[in-house]
Amino acid sequence: MLPRPLDPIRNLKIKIGLILLGSGAAATAWFYAWQGWFPKWTAMTGVVIGVITLQILAHGMTSPLREMTAAAQAMARGDYSRRVRATSRDEVGQLADAFNQMAADLAAADRQRRELIANVSHELRTPITALQGILENIVDGVAQAEPAMMQTALTQTERLGRLVAELLDLSRLDAGVVPMNRTQIDVRKFLDDVVREANVNATGAGRDVNFLVSAPPVVVHGDRERLHQVFANLLDNAARHSPPGGTVVVRAERRDDHLLLAVADEGDGIPAAERDRVFERFTRGERAADGGTGLGLAIARWVIQLHRGTIAAVEPGRDQRGCHMHVTLPLQPA
Repeated sequence: MLPRPLDPIRNLKIKIGLILLGSGAAATAWFYAWQGWFPKWTAMTGVVIGVITLQILAHGMTSPLREMTAAAQAMARGDYSRRVRATSRDEVGQLADAFNQMAADLAAADRQRRELIANVSHELRTPITALQGILENIVDGVAQAEPAMMQTALTQTERLGRLVAELLDLSRLDAGVVPMNRTQIDVRKFLDDVVREANVNATGAGRDVNFLVSAPPVVVHGDRERLHQVFANLLDNAARHSPPGGTVVVRAERRDDHLLLAVADEGDGIPAAERDRVFERFTRGERAADGGTGLGLAIARWVIQLHRGTIAAVEPGRDQRGCHMHVTLPLQPA
Protein backbone atom coordinates (compact mmCIF):
# COMPACT_ATOMS: atom_id res chain seq x y z
CA MET A 1 0.00 0.00 0.00
CA LEU A 2 1.34 3.42 -0.96
CA PRO A 3 2.05 5.90 1.87
CA ARG A 4 -0.39 8.76 2.50
CA PRO A 5 1.68 11.41 4.28
CA LEU A 6 -0.90 14.22 3.85
CA ASP A 7 -3.73 12.43 5.71
CA PRO A 8 -3.12 14.29 9.04
CA ILE A 9 -3.75 17.65 7.30
CA ARG A 10 -7.45 18.62 7.64
CA ASN A 11 -7.65 21.26 4.91
CA LEU A 12 -7.76 20.22 1.25
CA LYS A 13 -6.47 23.57 0.00
CA ILE A 14 -3.41 23.29 2.22
CA LYS A 15 -2.80 19.81 0.85
CA ILE A 16 -2.96 21.11 -2.71
CA GLY A 17 -0.65 23.99 -1.74
CA LEU A 18 1.88 21.56 -0.26
CA ILE A 19 1.71 19.51 -3.45
CA LEU A 20 2.45 22.66 -5.46
CA LEU A 21 5.34 23.63 -3.17
CA GLY A 22 6.72 20.11 -3.27
CA SER A 23 6.55 20.08 -7.04
CA GLY A 24 8.23 23.48 -7.18
CA ALA A 25 10.97 22.34 -4.81
CA ALA A 26 11.62 19.26 -6.91
CA ALA A 27 11.73 21.36 -10.08
CA THR A 28 14.10 23.84 -8.39
CA ALA A 29 16.45 21.08 -7.26
CA TRP A 30 16.53 19.68 -10.77
CA PHE A 31 17.10 23.14 -12.29
CA TYR A 32 19.91 23.85 -9.83
CA ALA A 33 21.56 20.49 -10.50
CA TRP A 34 21.33 21.10 -14.25
CA GLN A 35 22.33 24.78 -14.46
CA GLY A 36 24.39 25.10 -11.30
CA TRP A 37 22.57 28.28 -10.21
CA PHE A 38 19.03 29.32 -9.14
CA PRO A 39 17.09 32.56 -9.96
CA LYS A 40 15.99 33.13 -6.34
CA TRP A 41 13.75 36.20 -6.57
CA THR A 42 12.07 35.10 -9.78
CA ALA A 43 11.30 31.70 -8.29
CA MET A 44 10.00 33.17 -5.03
CA THR A 45 7.71 35.54 -6.91
CA GLY A 46 6.39 32.66 -9.01
CA VAL A 47 5.69 30.57 -5.92
CA VAL A 48 3.76 33.40 -4.22
CA ILE A 49 1.66 34.06 -7.31
CA GLY A 50 1.06 30.31 -7.71
CA VAL A 51 -0.11 29.90 -4.10
CA ILE A 52 -2.50 32.88 -4.36
CA THR A 53 -3.91 31.58 -7.64
CA LEU A 54 -4.23 28.13 -6.11
CA GLN A 55 -6.25 29.45 -3.16
CA ILE A 56 -8.68 31.23 -5.48
CA LEU A 57 -9.17 28.22 -7.75
CA ALA A 58 -9.25 25.69 -4.92
CA HIS A 59 -12.06 27.60 -3.20
CA GLY A 60 -14.40 26.77 -6.08
CA MET A 61 -13.12 23.20 -6.27
CA THR A 62 -13.79 22.49 -2.58
CA SER A 63 -17.09 24.37 -2.33
CA PRO A 64 -19.20 21.25 -3.18
CA LEU A 65 -17.35 19.33 -0.46
CA ARG A 66 -18.24 21.97 2.15
CA GLU A 67 -21.86 21.92 0.95
CA MET A 68 -21.91 18.13 1.26
CA THR A 69 -20.62 18.38 4.82
CA ALA A 70 -23.37 20.85 5.75
CA ALA A 71 -26.03 18.73 4.00
CA ALA A 72 -24.85 15.56 5.75
CA GLN A 73 -25.08 17.31 9.12
CA ALA A 74 -28.61 18.45 8.23
CA MET A 75 -29.53 14.85 7.28
CA ALA A 76 -28.34 13.69 10.70
CA ARG A 77 -30.97 16.04 12.16
CA GLY A 78 -33.68 14.65 9.87
CA ASP A 79 -33.61 17.33 7.15
CA TYR A 80 -33.36 15.64 3.74
CA SER A 81 -34.17 18.72 1.67
CA ARG A 82 -30.59 20.01 1.30
CA ARG A 83 -28.92 19.54 -2.08
CA VAL A 84 -25.43 20.25 -3.40
CA ARG A 85 -24.87 22.53 -6.40
CA ALA A 86 -22.92 20.41 -8.88
CA THR A 87 -21.63 22.27 -11.95
CA SER A 88 -18.24 20.64 -12.58
CA ARG A 89 -17.77 17.42 -14.52
CA ASP A 90 -14.77 16.12 -12.60
CA GLU A 91 -14.70 13.59 -9.75
CA VAL A 92 -16.01 16.17 -7.25
CA GLY A 93 -18.97 16.92 -9.54
CA GLN A 94 -19.71 13.21 -9.91
CA LEU A 95 -19.55 12.85 -6.13
CA ALA A 96 -22.00 15.76 -5.74
CA ASP A 97 -24.42 14.14 -8.20
CA ALA A 98 -24.21 10.85 -6.32
CA PHE A 99 -24.75 12.70 -3.03
CA ASN A 100 -27.87 14.43 -4.37
CA GLN A 101 -29.26 11.10 -5.59
CA MET A 102 -28.59 9.55 -2.19
CA ALA A 103 -30.34 12.47 -0.47
CA ALA A 104 -33.39 12.05 -2.72
CA ASP A 105 -33.50 8.31 -2.02
CA LEU A 106 -33.23 8.89 1.72
CA ALA A 107 -36.00 11.50 1.58
CA ALA A 108 -38.26 9.06 -0.31
CA ALA A 109 -37.48 6.27 2.18
CA ASP A 110 -38.22 8.55 5.12
CA ARG A 111 -41.51 9.63 3.54
CA GLN A 112 -42.51 6.02 2.89
CA ARG A 113 -41.64 5.10 6.47
CA ARG A 114 -43.83 7.88 7.83
CA GLU A 115 -46.68 6.93 5.50
CA LEU A 116 -46.34 3.28 6.49
CA ILE A 117 -46.58 4.10 10.19
CA ALA A 118 -49.60 6.34 9.63
CA ASN A 119 -51.38 3.82 7.42
CA VAL A 120 -50.70 0.86 9.70
CA SER A 121 -51.99 2.87 12.66
CA HIS A 122 -55.14 3.72 10.71
CA GLU A 123 -55.73 0.16 9.56
CA LEU A 124 -55.20 -1.23 13.08
CA ARG A 125 -57.43 1.37 14.71
CA THR A 126 -60.53 0.46 12.67
CA PRO A 127 -60.93 -3.22 13.73
CA ILE A 128 -59.64 -2.58 17.25
CA THR A 129 -62.22 0.17 17.76
CA ALA A 130 -64.99 -2.13 16.49
CA LEU A 131 -63.88 -4.97 18.77
CA GLN A 132 -63.60 -2.64 21.74
CA GLY A 133 -67.14 -1.33 21.16
CA ILE A 134 -68.57 -4.85 20.93
CA LEU A 135 -66.80 -6.07 24.07
CA GLU A 136 -67.73 -2.94 26.06
CA ASN A 137 -71.41 -3.42 25.17
CA ILE A 138 -71.28 -7.05 26.28
CA VAL A 139 -69.42 -6.29 29.53
CA ASP A 140 -71.76 -3.38 30.41
CA GLY A 141 -74.82 -5.50 29.74
CA VAL A 142 -76.02 -3.24 26.95
CA ALA A 143 -75.95 -6.15 24.48
CA GLN A 144 -75.88 -9.92 24.64
CA ALA A 145 -73.26 -12.13 23.05
CA GLU A 146 -75.55 -13.10 20.20
CA PRO A 147 -74.29 -15.01 17.13
CA ALA A 148 -74.60 -11.97 14.86
CA MET A 149 -72.56 -9.78 17.20
CA MET A 150 -69.93 -12.46 17.70
CA GLN A 151 -69.71 -12.93 13.93
CA THR A 152 -68.91 -9.22 13.61
CA ALA A 153 -66.21 -9.58 16.25
CA LEU A 154 -64.82 -12.62 14.44
CA THR A 155 -64.74 -10.71 11.15
CA GLN A 156 -62.77 -7.87 12.72
CA THR A 157 -60.39 -10.37 14.33
CA GLU A 158 -59.82 -12.04 10.96
CA ARG A 159 -59.11 -8.63 9.44
CA LEU A 160 -56.48 -7.99 12.11
CA GLY A 161 -54.95 -11.39 11.41
CA ARG A 162 -54.76 -10.69 7.67
CA LEU A 163 -53.14 -7.32 8.28
CA VAL A 164 -50.49 -8.76 10.59
CA ALA A 165 -49.77 -11.64 8.19
CA GLU A 166 -49.43 -9.29 5.22
CA LEU A 167 -47.18 -6.92 7.15
CA LEU A 168 -44.93 -9.86 8.00
CA ASP A 169 -44.91 -10.85 4.33
CA LEU A 170 -43.92 -7.32 3.33
CA SER A 171 -41.11 -7.23 5.90
CA ARG A 172 -39.73 -10.50 4.55
CA LEU A 173 -40.01 -9.28 0.96
CA ASP A 174 -38.28 -6.00 1.77
CA ALA A 175 -35.50 -7.88 3.54
CA GLY A 176 -35.13 -10.28 0.60
CA VAL A 177 -35.52 -13.36 2.81
CA VAL A 178 -38.54 -14.94 1.15
CA PRO A 179 -37.91 -18.65 0.57
CA MET A 180 -39.14 -19.86 -2.81
CA ASN A 181 -40.26 -23.47 -3.03
CA ARG A 182 -40.38 -23.84 -6.82
CA THR A 183 -42.21 -26.82 -8.31
CA GLN A 184 -43.91 -27.77 -11.56
CA ILE A 185 -47.47 -26.36 -11.49
CA ASP A 186 -50.31 -27.66 -13.65
CA VAL A 187 -51.97 -24.36 -14.52
CA ARG A 188 -55.44 -25.76 -15.22
CA LYS A 189 -55.59 -27.68 -11.92
CA PHE A 190 -54.04 -24.75 -10.07
CA LEU A 191 -56.69 -22.30 -11.31
CA ASP A 192 -59.50 -24.78 -10.58
CA ASP A 193 -58.29 -25.05 -6.98
CA VAL A 194 -58.01 -21.27 -6.53
CA VAL A 195 -61.45 -20.66 -8.06
CA ARG A 196 -63.04 -23.38 -5.92
CA GLU A 197 -61.71 -21.71 -2.79
CA ALA A 198 -62.76 -18.23 -4.01
CA ASN A 199 -66.27 -19.52 -4.71
CA VAL A 200 -66.57 -20.89 -1.17
CA ASN A 201 -65.35 -17.59 0.31
CA ALA A 202 -67.73 -15.54 -1.86
CA THR A 203 -70.69 -17.72 -0.89
CA GLY A 204 -69.76 -17.48 2.78
CA ALA A 205 -69.66 -13.70 2.51
CA GLY A 206 -73.08 -13.59 0.84
CA ARG A 207 -71.80 -12.54 -2.58
CA ASP A 208 -73.73 -13.70 -5.64
CA VAL A 209 -70.84 -14.17 -8.07
CA ASN A 210 -70.19 -16.72 -10.82
CA PHE A 211 -66.68 -17.88 -11.77
CA LEU A 212 -65.67 -18.96 -15.27
CA VAL A 213 -62.29 -20.67 -15.84
CA SER A 214 -60.48 -21.26 -19.11
CA ALA A 215 -56.93 -22.64 -19.25
CA PRO A 216 -54.85 -24.76 -21.66
CA PRO A 217 -52.88 -27.82 -20.54
CA VAL A 218 -49.63 -26.05 -19.65
CA VAL A 219 -47.11 -26.24 -16.83
CA VAL A 220 -45.16 -23.38 -15.19
CA HIS A 221 -42.30 -23.46 -12.72
CA GLY A 222 -42.98 -21.49 -9.54
CA ASP A 223 -43.87 -21.38 -5.86
CA ARG A 224 -47.39 -22.80 -5.73
CA GLU A 225 -48.23 -21.37 -2.30
CA ARG A 226 -47.08 -17.85 -3.20
CA LEU A 227 -48.88 -17.87 -6.54
CA HIS A 228 -52.00 -19.19 -4.82
CA GLN A 229 -51.80 -16.19 -2.49
CA VAL A 230 -51.63 -13.84 -5.48
CA PHE A 231 -54.61 -15.26 -7.37
CA ALA A 232 -56.68 -15.74 -4.22
CA ASN A 233 -56.28 -12.00 -3.64
CA LEU A 234 -57.14 -11.13 -7.25
CA LEU A 235 -60.27 -13.31 -7.20
CA ASP A 236 -61.34 -11.95 -3.82
CA ASN A 237 -61.02 -8.38 -5.13
CA ALA A 238 -62.95 -9.30 -8.28
CA ALA A 239 -65.75 -10.94 -6.27
CA ARG A 240 -66.05 -7.98 -3.89
CA HIS A 241 -66.31 -5.47 -6.74
CA SER A 242 -68.61 -7.49 -9.00
CA PRO A 243 -72.32 -6.64 -9.15
CA PRO A 244 -74.86 -9.22 -7.85
CA GLY A 245 -75.06 -12.06 -10.35
CA GLY A 246 -71.85 -10.89 -12.06
CA THR A 247 -69.25 -13.18 -13.59
CA VAL A 248 -65.55 -13.30 -12.82
CA VAL A 249 -63.57 -14.68 -15.75
CA VAL A 250 -60.23 -16.39 -15.14
CA ARG A 251 -58.30 -17.43 -18.23
CA ALA A 252 -54.81 -18.51 -19.19
CA GLU A 253 -53.17 -18.16 -22.61
CA ARG A 254 -49.82 -19.35 -23.84
CA ARG A 255 -47.94 -16.57 -25.66
CA ASP A 256 -44.49 -17.35 -27.04
CA ASP A 257 -42.16 -17.89 -24.07
CA HIS A 258 -44.55 -16.77 -21.34
CA LEU A 259 -48.00 -17.48 -19.96
CA LEU A 260 -50.70 -14.82 -19.65
CA LEU A 261 -53.18 -15.23 -16.79
CA ALA A 262 -56.08 -12.77 -16.71
CA VAL A 263 -58.72 -12.05 -14.07
CA ALA A 264 -61.65 -9.86 -15.11
CA ASP A 265 -64.82 -8.81 -13.30
CA GLU A 266 -67.90 -6.82 -14.31
CA GLY A 267 -67.64 -4.05 -11.75
CA ASP A 268 -66.94 -0.36 -12.17
CA GLY A 269 -63.27 -0.95 -12.93
CA ILE A 270 -60.27 1.17 -12.04
CA PRO A 271 -59.79 4.68 -13.50
CA ALA A 272 -56.85 4.88 -15.88
CA ALA A 273 -55.01 7.33 -13.64
CA GLU A 274 -55.20 4.92 -10.70
CA ARG A 275 -54.13 1.67 -12.39
CA ASP A 276 -50.49 1.96 -11.36
CA ARG A 277 -51.24 3.19 -7.86
CA VAL A 278 -53.35 0.17 -6.89
CA PHE A 279 -50.12 -1.77 -6.39
CA GLU A 280 -48.81 0.70 -3.84
CA ARG A 281 -49.09 -0.10 -0.17
CA PHE A 282 -52.24 1.04 1.60
CA THR A 283 -53.78 2.53 -1.52
CA ARG A 284 -56.98 4.12 -0.30
CA GLY A 285 -60.24 3.08 -1.91
CA GLU A 286 -63.30 1.06 -1.18
CA ARG A 287 -61.24 -1.69 0.38
CA ALA A 288 -60.97 0.31 3.60
CA ALA A 289 -64.70 -0.12 4.13
CA ASP A 290 -65.11 -3.73 3.05
CA GLY A 291 -62.43 -5.47 5.08
CA GLY A 292 -59.39 -5.20 2.82
CA THR A 293 -56.04 -4.08 4.15
CA GLY A 294 -54.62 -2.35 1.08
CA LEU A 295 -51.56 -4.61 1.09
CA GLY A 296 -52.70 -7.55 -1.03
CA LEU A 297 -51.80 -6.11 -4.44
CA ALA A 298 -48.47 -4.76 -3.17
CA ILE A 299 -47.58 -8.27 -2.03
CA ALA A 300 -48.88 -9.71 -5.31
CA ARG A 301 -46.54 -7.47 -7.30
CA TRP A 302 -43.55 -8.56 -5.21
CA VAL A 303 -44.40 -12.25 -5.60
CA ILE A 304 -44.82 -11.98 -9.37
CA GLN A 305 -41.55 -10.06 -9.66
CA LEU A 306 -39.82 -12.83 -7.71
CA HIS A 307 -41.09 -15.18 -10.44
CA ARG A 308 -39.59 -12.85 -13.12
CA GLY A 309 -43.10 -11.93 -14.28
CA THR A 310 -45.30 -8.86 -14.47
CA ILE A 311 -48.69 -7.84 -13.11
CA ALA A 312 -50.76 -4.88 -14.26
CA ALA A 313 -54.28 -3.48 -14.40
CA VAL A 314 -55.01 -3.09 -18.12
CA GLU A 315 -57.55 -1.25 -20.23
CA PRO A 316 -60.71 -3.32 -20.85
CA GLY A 317 -61.35 -4.27 -24.45
CA ARG A 318 -64.14 -2.94 -26.62
CA ASP A 319 -67.62 -3.69 -25.21
CA GLN A 320 -66.03 -4.77 -21.92
CA ARG A 321 -66.13 -3.28 -18.48
CA GLY A 322 -64.77 -3.92 -15.01
CA CYS A 323 -61.26 -4.44 -13.71
CA HIS A 324 -58.89 -6.54 -15.85
CA MET A 325 -55.74 -7.83 -14.17
CA HIS A 326 -53.04 -9.41 -16.34
CA VAL A 327 -50.25 -11.56 -14.93
CA THR A 328 -47.41 -12.89 -17.08
CA LEU A 329 -45.12 -15.71 -15.99
CA PRO A 330 -42.15 -17.17 -17.90
CA LEU A 331 -42.68 -20.73 -19.12
CA GLN A 332 -39.03 -21.65 -18.78
CA PRO A 333 -37.51 -21.90 -15.27
CA ALA A 334 -34.71 -19.53 -14.32
